[in-house]
Amino acid sequence: MNQSLILDLLENNARLTSQDLADILNEDEASIKSEIQSLEKNKIICGYHTIINYNKALKDQKVLAYIEVSCTPTRNRGYDKTAALIANYPEVDTMYLLSGDCDFLCLVQGKTMFEVARFVSDKIACVEDVRSTKTLFVLKQYKQSGIVMIDKPEDKESRLVVTP
Repeated sequence: MNQSLILDLLENNARLTSQDLADILNEDEASIKSEIQSLEKNKIICGYHTIINYNKALKDQKVLAYIEVSCTPTRNRGYDKTAALIANYPEVDTMYLLSGDCDFLCLVQGKTMFEVARFVSDKIACVEDVRSTKTLFVLKQYKQSGIVMIDKPEDKESRLVVTP
């Protein structure tokens, strides 16, 4: 059974049932269920998520910010110690180790810009070995996980006329 095909299918549509996957892959449902359980147990599949267009959802809007974090790696643990401390905060949704001008990039969520700014100054900036932070607030989301969040214009005649 091709694990990568199952992962690709679920990554594109987490709502597929084990029966749907079995039909697509020409496998029996029991073996698909067993494979998915194994993938979950081994933390290859870490969760199933819904993509929400917060540009349109008027209630429960969130403020998103990317926080660039520069830090000093520690002996024998590199960046892992600092990353573990920061990643354990519930406000941190996603965190990456990067090459380039900063060491970490964290996606942080909050209810207000002030709440996010307070979290950065009171929590992240105070973590041992953190040298600096830079906060970039998300003003509008255009695309997430391959899904375009903006509506296409309905009027096809809105294009400019090109003349030779």
